[in-house]
Amino acid sequence: MSYEVTVDSDKCVGCGECVDVCPVEVYELKDGKSEPTNYEECLGCESCVEVCAQDAIQVKEL
Repeated sequence: MSYEVTVDSDKCVGCGECVDVCPVEVYELKDGKSEPTNYEECLGCESCVEVCAQDAIQVKEL
């Protein structure tokens, strides 16, 4: 099973919560914003979606 992970950079405030909560290190902070640099590792747990107060992250099953 694979997932598409997107971060809306207009909404992202760079808090790093998704970076901290992700069990497989999908995210990195780059230029003050979260980026899904290892999206192919995503497990689809949506922990990142739950902790994002800005509602900037979407995880879609492919």
